[in-house]
Amino acid sequence: MNKKDSLSKTSKDLMLKEPYYGFFLLMLHKAWSDKVPTACVSKHGINFQLTIGEKFWTDLSEEHRLGLLKHELLHIAFKHLTTFTMFSDHQMANIAMDMEINQYIDKDWLPKGGIDINDYEDLNLDKRAGSRYYYDKLKQAQQDKKDKGSCGDKNMDKLLDGMEKGECTVIIGQGNDKGDPSGGGGSGDKEVQIPDHEWEEFENMPEAEKKLIEKQVNRIMTQAQDQTLKKRGFVPGEISGLITLDEVIPPKFNWKAYIRRFTGISTKIFTRKVRRKENKRYSDNPGLKIKMRQNMLVGIDTSGSVCDDELKEFINEIHHLYKAGVDITIAQCDSRMQSVKKYDGKFELAVAGRGGTRFEPVLELFNEKKEFTSLIYFTDGEASVNLKPRKPVLWVLSERSSYNDELPGRQIKLEL
Repeated sequence: MNKKDSLSKTSKDLMLKEPYYGFFLLMLHKAWSDKVPTACVSKHGINFQLTIGEKFWTDLSEEHRLGLLKHELLHIAFKHLTTFTMFSDHQMANIAMDMEINQYIDKDWLPKGGIDINDYEDLNLDKRAGSRYYYDKLKQAQQDKKDKGSCGDKNMDKLLDGMEKGECTVIIGQGNDKGDPSGGGGSGDKEVQIPDHEWEEFENMPEAEKKLIEKQVNRIMTQAQDQTLKKRGFVPGEISGLITLDEVIPPKFNWKAYIRRFTGISTKIFTRKVRRKENKRYSDNPGLKIKMRQNMLVGIDTSGSVCDDELKEFINEIHHLYKAGVDITIAQCDSRMQSVKKYDGKFELAVAGRGGTRFEPVLELFNEKKEFTSLIYFTDGEASVNLKPRKPVLWVLSERSSYNDELPGRQIKLEL
């Protein structure tokens, strides 16, 4: 079977087994190259191209071919092509991003040499966290190894040694068998490839162009989701869906009153000069216009336990909050931070997540970014919190939720 026919066969298998990714793959341009050692995704006009190394593809089993395709599609879906430039150490970012996405690939599908966080169990890495989390953990391990001679995990020590020496592959112990400390020979040894994604074309790309690319990603993902649902397929939890309000209904709360009551001491003053109109209240500063506004971080729980109707209810209340005169930045989070974007008053939201629940990523962002004057978190409340926020949080619980004593701050429910 030639390479084109074999790719077509694997694409059909992917469509049958995971239809969402099968439809996703249909929308990509495909190419072959002897210069690509494994496979990679890149920009192709306003779309994306999947380039596969012919020899690498030929040597893979059918299951590993499925895993390879899904791996590359996940890089696009998680917007790694445009976000990897935010990391100063690109090689470490490559590993962190592979740690993130390979958890969503069946273990039998993961090609030989793929990064698996289960091989670094002594680092106690969280499952299904984001690439920023893994990057920070890897950098800490690197620093610990430099300071102490070991990061505390033999496999990670070997991986870090290989990176420092510029090696493409390293031999580590598999699972609980850490193998021979000298670096090889154990029956449980496995070969790990140090990933090197070639995304340099995005490094100096203007932010406006990156945003256009991310919009294209969202468009492809929405189309793949629509096609999957038409075929009565299942949209995987790690992938976003578009939630749209059918109509805007009256808010459950008087948000202006809640803002004054809960965050009244957290107002910011914005001033700007105006030419013609004199400010009557501040006559000693003619032409000075003063406006009080909140700069609020709003967390949305996008875990699998929150249904679409609850998300619509959340968006409805956020829209009224916005209309009350609040500058809103929405942070979507399930078990990891999915997106952080300014809210522009639209009645729809491309929801990302549907995995487990962790509140800490949003709280960490709030603690770090002092420009946010307050935090409101919309959730079903089905998790605990292991991080203290710098200011009390207002937790807005869905109607079916129960109050959770472990949430720091005040709780209100969206009851009828």
